[in-house]
Amino acid sequence: MSASVTTPAVGTTTATSDPASTGAAPYRLSPEHRRVFVGLMLGMLVASVSQTIVGPAMPRIVAELGGIDHYSWVATAAMLVSACTVPVVGKLSDIFGRRGFYLAGIIVFIVGSLICGFSQNFWMLVAGRAVQGLGMGTLMPLSQTIIGDIIPPRQRGKYQGLMGAVFGVTSVAGPLAGGVITDHLGWRYLFFVAVPIGLVAFVVIGRFLHLEHTAREVTIDYAGIATLTVALTSLLLATSLGGTSWAWGSAESIGLYALGVVALISFIAIERRAVEPVIPLRLFSSKVFSMANIAAFGVSMVMFGAIIYIPVFAQGVIGVDATNSGLILMPLMVGFIGLGIITGQLITRTGRYLPFMITGVLVMALGIFLLTRLDHTATQTQLTVAMTVLGLGLGMAMQQYALVVQNDVPRRDLGVATATVQFFRNVGSTVGIAVFGTIMTSGLADRIAGHLPAGAQQQMGDGGVSIGSVLDPSALSKLPPVVADAVRQGLAESLHNVFLIGLPILAVVLVATALIPAKPLRETLDHPSEAVSDRAE
Repeated sequence: MSASVTTPAVGTTTATSDPASTGAAPYRLSPEHRRVFVGLMLGMLVASVSQTIVGPAMPRIVAELGGIDHYSWVATAAMLVSACTVPVVGKLSDIFGRRGFYLAGIIVFIVGSLICGFSQNFWMLVAGRAVQGLGMGTLMPLSQTIIGDIIPPRQRGKYQGLMGAVFGVTSVAGPLAGGVITDHLGWRYLFFVAVPIGLVAFVVIGRFLHLEHTAREVTIDYAGIATLTVALTSLLLATSLGGTSWAWGSAESIGLYALGVVALISFIAIERRAVEPVIPLRLFSSKVFSMANIAAFGVSMVMFGAIIYIPVFAQGVIGVDATNSGLILMPLMVGFIGLGIITGQLITRTGRYLPFMITGVLVMALGIFLLTRLDHTATQTQLTVAMTVLGLGLGMAMQQYALVVQNDVPRRDLGVATATVQFFRNVGSTVGIAVFGTIMTSGLADRIAGHLPAGAQQQMGDGGVSIGSVLDPSALSKLPPVVADAVRQGLAESLHNVFLIGLPILAVVLVATALIPAKPLRETLDHPSEAVSDRAE
């Protein structure tokens, strides 16, 4: 018999239809698994907040430790290691079980936090962030996967909505907390604060998470892991640093892209022959799996592009105070959290997900369209409306792609399938930020100059207007009014192009989402194919 058959029941009654219509008791998590869910939320909290809490303190960190020329490596190190870890841990957890990996991920993350907090130089901090990335790449996909282990798909939507709310809260609370902690305790406590939360999560998960698992003898796909790591590192590094640290046409960028493509082709060839591939290519034969990952990639591009460049518009064009930058995205995140929770409840109640996902993509497109209508005369109210609409659409759609994939795959592939969705999200965010950043900076100086009256160029000074001054309202306020207005107009035009590119991306997302077959959400943890296999045994 397979391991899934011997897994204990999770809740009380698992009805096969709406409990309200059958008189059956509503689904409830058992007390033990309720505690597990709390532990998973804490694990997600420390992993996700680490991505946002450091931003406000970076100028102070660099001032103390040095490393201004390699500023971006603090974020890049964690991102690269996390992206490489996600698919590998997802596969290994399918083979060896999840509990040990999740607990190890918490410990690794805590160790990385301590290294960062005690850093004596810039590169020690980068090393600590890399260790944190290893923990993040373990905790984030396995949190979603373990939910799939203990909660049937029909009931899973509302719990995944709550998990998504953790990300939304940390996106807003992280920068705010980062500023407060840095000002009152010092930047090192940004990393120390994660330690007690991580320890509580470790104790809760260690005490209450007990999943049945039957180990099987396998051949680890070391060649696949190696080539995948080289491919991801090369491609993501070139994408992250291209156009900033390196020119897109530089030898470094071209060389890394070439290495990444060769490694990726080698990886695919290896996976086609591997006995236990790290990412089974057969999963992509499922339209649900392939379309959901394409859509998740595009949604992540748009979401992270918005998270990065909406504050740029607010500060550089409208003139919102940079000290309150953590609050700029509040309307977007409130919509994301609220509709995420409500949509999860509705999916659990109705058993239908596709109408909500398609509607969510359309609402996202409306939000992006409203952003494209903003110019240098836009008000904060207009920006708030556009952000809120975008957040509502994200809340309806984003979390559901993991749900439909988990509903489609057998439990033996649950870890790698969930990790693949997380992987496509990670890569989408990296690509989105890089692409949108290139669009914003390309031609920005010419656009600003195009709005200057004859002779006004001299008022900008010998060095012109830097990107830093464009994004700093206090610096803009010191410029002559005619120059400041030209800066706002030029930046607004560049950001118009940034937002505009989101519309064709969402068109692809809409098509991919519409092509996802609408399958009934299972009321049990077992996949039908596994039930047939068990009866045959």
